[in-house]
Amino acid sequence: MTLTVTTTGPAAALAVPTQFRPELTPVGGSLTLSALVALLPLVTVFVTLGVLRWKAHWAGLTAVAVAVVVAWLGFGMPVHLAALSATQGAAFGLFPIMWIVFTAILLYQVTVRSGRFEDLRATFHLISDDPRIQAIIIAFCFGGLLEALAGFGAPVAITGVMLMALGFSPLRAAAVVLLANTAPVAFGAVGTPIITAGTLTGIPYHEIGAYVGHQTPVLAAFVPLLLVLMAGGRRGVRETWPVAVVVGLTFAVAQWFAATYVSVELTDIIASLAGLAAAVLFLKVWRPQGRETALETMQVERERELASVGAGPGSSTTAAPPADAHAVSADALASRSRDLTPGRITMALLPYLLVIVVFGVAKLVAPVKTWLVGTDVKVPWPGLSGEVLTLKGTPSAATTYTLPWLSSPGAMLLLCSLVVAAVYAVGMRGWAAEAWAVAHRMRWAFLTVASMLALAYVMNFSGQTIVIGTWIAGTGALFAYLSPTLGWIGTAVTGSDTSANALFATLQQSAAQTAGIDPTLLVASNTSGGVVGKMISPQNLTIAATSVGLLGREADILRRVLPWSVGLILAMCLLVGLQSTVLAWMLP
Repeated sequence: MTLTVTTTGPAAALAVPTQFRPELTPVGGSLTLSALVALLPLVTVFVTLGVLRWKAHWAGLTAVAVAVVVAWLGFGMPVHLAALSATQGAAFGLFPIMWIVFTAILLYQVTVRSGRFEDLRATFHLISDDPRIQAIIIAFCFGGLLEALAGFGAPVAITGVMLMALGFSPLRAAAVVLLANTAPVAFGAVGTPIITAGTLTGIPYHEIGAYVGHQTPVLAAFVPLLLVLMAGGRRGVRETWPVAVVVGLTFAVAQWFAATYVSVELTDIIASLAGLAAAVLFLKVWRPQGRETALETMQVERERELASVGAGPGSSTTAAPPADAHAVSADALASRSRDLTPGRITMALLPYLLVIVVFGVAKLVAPVKTWLVGTDVKVPWPGLSGEVLTLKGTPSAATTYTLPWLSSPGAMLLLCSLVVAAVYAVGMRGWAAEAWAVAHRMRWAFLTVASMLALAYVMNFSGQTIVIGTWIAGTGALFAYLSPTLGWIGTAVTGSDTSANALFATLQQSAAQTAGIDPTLLVASNTSGGVVGKMISPQNLTIAATSVGLLGREADILRRVLPWSVGLILAMCLLVGLQSTVLAWMLP
């Protein structure tokens, strides 16, 4: 490492080093030992959450403390720079990440306050009254569309509360939306993860996107089947597999085609709309069996889980999920759906049609997009900017904090909530009351996500993350089978596939060149591996827990989704490894 003292003269000997340059073997000159030490903060997160069942904010704060100690004692980073790294990460966690989640839930709460959400539930009931199929339509298709336009936790927040309001139990709703959010993540936020990878590596991003389009659709084709398995067990799969297969294959083919021949930016929009259209058309000629049994089972499970909220170790002390106050029976929902008129359906869909229009204009109309991005405020982080260097010895650009006060999806969701409040006659007083209630309910979620992003920034700036990645990359030709795990780890730590690409895309490129593997394949695999790491990210666990009213029960949700995440990353590793050899014909 390089520590540069900026003072000169007699006082130089007493000066505190102000610049820090990470290195790959800070602990005992060994990459392996350094990587094992760097893993301690991550181990802390998963042990405290998954084994000790701590509340997520305590797990996050503890992991931050461990990361700072590791950065200071293990990696030689001045403690004040490690602490400042944590503050920048916390700021990013609050804005824009939690700002997006806050405004997404606020939009939902405005619809609930107006009473129009009951019509929205009845509208989805018209498409299908089977909860297992509603999981596909809302969490997979509609959630995929929200991921395509917004990303950054908004789909989990919005679809989580929607499934709760449709009668799902809290844990099942959270697990379903987290699993469903895997398929579209790579192309989320109008292709931001892939565009980021292309910018950093110099590989045309549409080429990376085409490779990703030959990887993630393989998983996406099976996700609806996994959703009905999670929502209804093996019996649910036996009774609903035809529509799950149709939607999954339609989404996968559309994602492959759009990524390869159309546009990275439009891939998830096309795939999600195609999947939704396939579901609507197929359900006109086919109906599943076992709906009544599924509803009864779901109701029993919901009542049991709601009764346990606040009763277990590490459980939340908050009230039952707000959606529970609006629960209705299946018969009442069927009766309401029969009374719907085209006008009421349009008004019920208004908030989400408005979201699609606003995000579509902001992200796809070039002049508007350019103007919005131009409003971003760049803030060199005080005491940190210019003091943290990269491995190459150049100042890290990541120490500049970007304040997207107008271009953030949160600002657009806020605008949508205000418009919807006006159209629904909720009024500013009602809107403000909901805003205060949501902020109060999310206070611990704010702390959790801030601490998790603080952890990510300390690990990144101190070199812990890059050491872990380099260690894994040192496996030579075998690295093709392991490369997706870097994206998986990066997304699990940061909560963002974009951030995982920012961390590891260039490392994947360098490792591929060293091992004689196609660099585009491994850069794409970083993105594809990241999609299944998002569901176990502490930030997204907290977002899901907040949306269904289980804040403090993140450990319970983690245990539900961890096996799925591990299984899917193993499948992705096998796919990418084979694509580097015998399945090379699959690649564009």
